[in-house]
Amino acid sequence: MIHSKKKSKYIGYVLGILFIVFCISVLRMLFGGNASKDMTLVVAGDSTPEQVMEQMRQANLLEHETSFKITCKLLFYKNVKPGKYKFEKGESNFSMVKKLRHGQHYPVKVTFTGARTVPDLLKKLSKYDFYFDWKELERLLSDKDFLDNYAPMGEKLTPQTVIAVFRPNTYEFYYDITAKDFFEKIYSYYEKFWTEERQQKAQKIGLTPMQVCVLASIVEEENHKPAEQPRIAGLYMNRLHKGMLLQADPTVIFAVGDFSIRRVLDAHIKKDSPYNTYKYKGLPPGPIRLPSDNAIDAVLNYEHHDYIYMCAKEDFSGAHNFAKTYSEHLQNARRYQKALNARG
Repeated sequence: MIHSKKKSKYIGYVLGILFIVFCISVLRMLFGGNASKDMTLVVAGDSTPEQVMEQMRQANLLEHETSFKITCKLLFYKNVKPGKYKFEKGESNFSMVKKLRHGQHYPVKVTFTGARTVPDLLKKLSKYDFYFDWKELERLLSDKDFLDNYAPMGEKLTPQTVIAVFRPNTYEFYYDITAKDFFEKIYSYYEKFWTEERQQKAQKIGLTPMQVCVLASIVEEENHKPAEQPRIAGLYMNRLHKGMLLQADPTVIFAVGDFSIRRVLDAHIKKDSPYNTYKYKGLPPGPIRLPSDNAIDAVLNYEHHDYIYMCAKEDFSGAHNFAKTYSEHLQNARRYQKALNARG
């Protein structure tokens, strides 16, 4: 009887040790390092767990494949979620499978300011990492059929006007958002920006919201400082009302496509482009930059005056001398030319 008790105690002791060893082995399998290197794994939405495993195998990501497979079963990894998964060298099976199970559904804050063209805008955005490819968004922004589905305030978007939808600001998106949903969220903010009050002001001055954005982009290129923008907007409104050419130098620079130009010459003015307001009356077909809220409001609340000419001040402050007559404008221009020549 005593011998039987000792034997039972011994078996219990052995089983206890085996259980502890088993637990340690399981913990080591789950939480011990198994990623062989730092790596980003792109998982498609139609993948199976076996295909994900095969991707890892081909990339030589795992030190021990069997332990990873067992962890997948223990954590019930069955439904594959698409994403770009970042793994660090020495990362555990538990951590890797947890990422794959939960998916990359985390918020990403995106901030962008002025951009002149869609490629310029996408270059600024591309530093943010999303599951979708920025080339997909680029394709959508140039797809007329896609843009026909969006008509803010009754104006259908075009590849030339769509850039105005991207209001300079900070936004939050989820990492796994699609390119289409990304655009639609930006589009919703554009619609919210155009409050009933702003729409009424646009109607009162005889412009559509998009035309306001186009003019605001020119105004902001003339002077980025808000203080002078309502006066510049008033000058261009005077020209529009008189049926005059806008003759805005920034539109010529945009038409030429060389944003390093500091002094617009006759050769530049000869450029045949619908954006060249020295050649074509009215507003160009789209904004020449992302206009800020200040510039848009400057157009909506433009200063009423009789100025139809302006020239950069000879002190190179970025401000302008304004004139009501051409002769007065020539005097301002001569002073500026003289200052330019003095600078070489």
